[in-house]
Amino acid sequence: MAVEAKRFSYSTEAGTISSSLPYLPLTFNYRHQTVIASGLLDTGAAINVLPYHIGIELGASWEEQTRPVKLTGNLAQQEARVLIVTGTVSNFPEVRLAFAWTKSEDTPLILGQVNFFMEFDVCFYRSQSAFEIKPKSQS
Repeated sequence: MAVEAKRFSYSTEAGTISSSLPYLPLTFNYRHQTVIASGLLDTGAAINVLPYHIGIELGASWEEQTRPVKLTGNLAQQEARVLIVTGTVSNFPEVRLAFAWTKSEDTPLILGQVNFFMEFDVCFYRSQSAFEIKPKSQS
């Protein structure tokens, strides 16, 4: 049975000066803690990036995360470590998401190629300020 795509509107995240962007509401779980957040869908981002405060809210310990991740671009100077959490979008099944958890508080939550776009199919309708998302097709 095919899963129907869920449609979302572009929105402006608090504190940003840019126009509407594709922010996706998600629920994260880690060690029995739950956090609801909005992440920027960024097809140009190589990896998912998690801001420090969200990791702390989830109960993660910086010292326990020992696998470093090298960030690039505007985030190249930021230290980051691998953090694996589970995430839920809408009423879709929960998936495991790998993040570069950065100690920066100014970094937005970014959903990138590894591994968000490996788990979900996304179609952008920029002229309509909307996007659709569904879990990857199982073949």
